[in-house]
Amino acid sequence: MIPTPLTWLYVPGDRPEVVAKALGSGADVVIVDLEDAVAPERKEYARTATAELLSDPVTADPRAVPVHVRVHGEADVRALAGLPGLSGIRLPKITHAASVHHVAALAPGVPLYPLLESALAVEHAYSIAGAHHAVRGVALGEADLRADLGVRDDAGLDWPRSRVVVAARAAGLDPPVMSVFPDVRDLPALRSSCAHGRGLGLLGRAAIHPRQLPVIERAFRPTAREVEAAEEILEASRAEAGAQALPDGRFVDAAVVAAAGRTLSLARRRREP
Repeated sequence: MIPTPLTWLYVPGDRPEVVAKALGSGADVVIVDLEDAVAPERKEYARTATAELLSDPVTADPRAVPVHVRVHGEADVRALAGLPGLSGIRLPKITHAASVHHVAALAPGVPLYPLLESALAVEHAYSIAGAHHAVRGVALGEADLRADLGVRDDAGLDWPRSRVVVAARAAGLDPPVMSVFPDVRDLPALRSSCAHGRGLGLLGRAAIHPRQLPVIERAFRPTAREVEAAEEILEASRAEAGAQALPDGRFVDAAVVAAAGRTLSLARRRREP
């Protein structure tokens, strides 16, 4: 298992050959999409193909790459719930906690990841994040949110991104994952966008092409200097209890020590054999 996934790769559910490649792409989590990536006339085929994938013993192996599914509706949930290879369900266009409760009842024991894609959803971010113990994370669906808000650039998303970061933390969830970056060729812009999101408290990012994965991984892993600083903080805390100032002027207290621990944990993340 991966304690802190950083890369989440979306693949269309009606293209099993692409899903198979995605499982070997190095992504921490593969998200099979039954919603926007699949044409209406292909929905049923995509659901059947995904059910076959999730019934495969190889996919269900605990050492395999986790597979999440972004569902299109209740029929998808009913068809996939209980299959051994299903690691999570991503719920698009959630606006109220009641919708989360409904899916949790249909898929008991399955981790849920609501996607907030409208102004109303952002306003209800905390109630959705804390709606049910099955909720393991929340994230924005930024394409739809941009359209709903009339936002043209990333600056207009800073407040919704910060809102969902606070909601997730208040509900005891991991930091939200960034939404996809739509230009698969502009890797420098992807890198810059990830750095900005990391500064807001987001952790990791969804991708729509394997070439984006290494950029996302590097952007969200601690730098060598950050690791060094974290080690210095932990060493100082072990040598002397309580708040203190390091020789270079940095103030260290319990919160700073905890943050340093998270940095080192993230730096040492790896996929277990």
